Amino acid sequence: MSSSKPFTVIIPARLASTRLPNKPLADIGGKPMIVRTAERAAQSGAAQVIVATDHAEILAVCVQHGIAARLTRSDHPSGTDRIAEVAAALGLAADAVVVNVQGDEPMIDPALIAATAALINAEVPMATAAHAIDAVSEVFNPNVVKVVLNQAGRALYFSRATIPWHRDGFAQSQQSLPAGYQPLRHIGLYAYSNGFLQTYPTLTVSPLEQIEALEQLRVLWHGYPIAVHIAPAAPAAGVDTPEDLERVRGFFTA
Repeated sequence: MSSSKPFTVIIPARLASTRLPNKPLADIGGKPMIVRTAERAAQSGAAQVIVATDHAEILAVCVQHGIAARLTRSDHPSGTDRIAEVAAALGLAADAVVVNVQGDEPMIDPALIAATAALINAEVPMATAAHAIDAVSEVFNPNVVKVVLNQAGRALYFSRATIPWHRDGFAQSQQSLPAGYQPLRHIGLYAYSNGFLQTYPTLTVSPLEQIEALEQLRVLWHGYPIAVHIAPAAPAAGVDTPEDLERVRGFFTA
C-alpha cells in the first residue's frame, strides 16, 4: 500500500490531556496507545514513521518498542508546529510529503493515510480527508466539522455549521436528509509538502479560524488550496474519553 510518492508520517504526542490523563501512554493490549498508533501508521507504506513529543516518558516508551521518536520544544501552540520542527530537523526536501497522524488514532485506516498523502503535488501543498454524512443529527451537530468542495475536489470551506444548507429541503423538514443531499464530514488527517509545512507556522491567524475554531481555515484564508480525499466510509473513532479507550481495548484484545 503506497502513494505515487514516498511520504513520512509524523505523529505529534503530548502527555497533557484534560479528559484522559497520560493518554499516549494508556495501555492497549499490552502496548501504549502511541505505539499502537505508530505501528498502524507504518502499515500505510510510509517511508518512515516518527513520533514528535515534548515529553521524555513518551520518547522512552517509543524507543523501548522500536518506534522512531524525536523530542521537541514544549511551547508549540499546535501539533502542526510540532511536526514542522521535526520535519525541519530531518532535513526533508521542500517537495517531500509529510502526513500528520494524531497520536490518539490507534485504529486509523492505513489506506486513508496513503490516499491522503497521494494528493500532494506541485499545485496542492496540503490535503485532508472527508466522508459522507448519513445521519441528520450529525449534519446539525456543531462538533461535527463539515466541508464543501469545488469540482476539482478541493476545499471551498470548512464549518461547524450545516453546509451546504439545503434551502428547500430543510424548509420542508429538518428531521431527515433531503433526497440527493450528501454533506461531507471532515476527517482530521492532514498531509503537506514539507515546504508548505514550514510556511504554515508563519501564517497569521485568520478571523474565520478564530470564529469557527478551525485551524485549517487559516490555510484557505491565505489562498492555499487543500485537496480532499473522500473516504468510502467513516473511519474508526479516535480516543478522547475513558469510554473510547475501553472500546479500542476491546478491538485489540478480541
